[in-house]
Parts: sequence; structure tokens; C-alpha cells
Amino acid sequence: MRLEIRELSFSYNSRDVLKKVNFEVNSGEIVSILGPNGSGKTTLLKCINRMLKPDGNIFIDGKNVNDIKQKDLARLFGYVPQRALNVLPCSIFDAVMIGRRPYIGWGSGKRDKEVVFKVLKLMGMEDMALRPFDGISGGEMQKVLIAKALAQEPKILLMDEPTSNLDLRHQLDVLRIIGEIVEEKNVSALIAMHDLNLASRFSDRIVLLKKGEVYDDGDPRSVITQESIRSVYGVEAIVEEDNDNNGKKPHVIPLRAI
Repeated sequence: MRLEIRELSFSYNSRDVLKKVNFEVNSGEIVSILGPNGSGKTTLLKCINRMLKPDGNIFIDGKNVNDIKQKDLARLFGYVPQRALNVLPCSIFDAVMIGRRPYIGWGSGKRDKEVVFKVLKLMGMEDMALRPFDGISGGEMQKVLIAKALAQEPKILLMDEPTSNLDLRHQLDVLRIIGEIVEEKNVSALIAMHDLNLASRFSDRIVLLKKGEVYDDGDPRSVITQESIRSVYGVEAIVEEDNDNNGKKPHVIPLRAI
């Protein structure tokens, strides 16, 4: 399923946050949005998910999202915010079950429960299913939010800093799981991130934002360069190449702010 962003702009109180943003995300592809604080990453995801009303157009397989009913859109987009906005007094299982709402009529069925159990197992949280959602750590809460989005069985994942509250091991685990789902289910993933090295390792493409505009868009090797880091982040850095299973990936060693 192809997501297309065309001439997307958004302003807060006359302050331009996004300016004529253009890019696309294809099925089976992980695209990371990079950029310093205030560059528009979170706002971009909220505009795509129709939480905000931007100027410009957003298409899914050629159909404008404004012409798609909200319930149908909830079956297409799985959104993961930076943090839980409302910590509900319910079990982890029930918190993940909320992701099945686009499919549930009067009550959850056998398949809904099967999907939730499968997702919890995938996230390594099956033994925590009955624990209270409001009594777990910030990192565990973040994994529940990701599980809830996966339980929607979306065609497009929109993820805002999904690894921000996780330790190094769980960062790697979560990004590996996302990569496996994208490949196996042939879905798309658009992920806002701060960590350039994690984005480089796990992304097929990078969209680099600077002051609300697309500074560059391409594969990690072409986008994550000494010049782009200097221009966008104001940081002098060494960019080396590491080899992984997907070929050579840039690795950033920051030196100093300029």
C-alpha cells in the first residue's frame, strides 16, 4: 500500500511548522523521519493520521485520506505516539485490545483475542497480560502502545519515537520486530526518530527535515553524510560505514557542536 504526501504544509498560530513536504512510502518499506527538535517530525505524523488538518494532500493508493471514513482509516493506520496520553486503569491485555476497536462490533470475538495474544507474544509480553497497565514502567508502557498499534493489523505504521523510553536491548528488539512485520506482512512503516545510527541500520530510506522542509530523501548512505549533519544539526561528525546483513550502512560519530 503506497502512502503519498504532496505539498503538505501546516502552521501553529501563523508559525510555519511544515512547508510543502513531498515524499512517499511504499509497501514493504521502512522510512525514518529524521531532524532536530522542532523540525516538524511529530506534526507530520499527526497530519498524516488526520489528528491535525494540514494544507496539501495525503493519498493512500491514490485515494485522498479525506475521502476515507475514520473507521476505515483506523484499519489502515496504526499510530504509536511518543508516550501514553491517557494511562487507563485496565490490564495490559485490555489496553492492547483497544487496537481491535476498528473491527469490533458489540464485543470482542475469538479472532480479536487471538490477535492480541499473538501480538503480546511477539513483543515478549505474554506473561504480563494481566498486569495493570497503569502500574508498569515507561519502557513497558511504550511496548504496550506498539502492541496496540500492531493489534490493529494496519497497512501503514506511523510511529513517533517508538524506542524513546526503551533501553538499548529493547530498542534493537522492537526495531527488529517492526522490520520483520514490514517484510512478512508487506506493510509500510513511517518512523520519526532521533537516533541517526538506529535509523541508518533499520531503515530503507531516510527523510531528513530541516525547519519543516525536506532537506533530503533517499537511502541512508546518501542522506546521512558529514555535510547533511553539519547543515541540519549544526554538528561536526565523522561518518563511517558499517556492514550488516543489508549491506553497508553509515555510522555517525559526533564530534562537536558548531
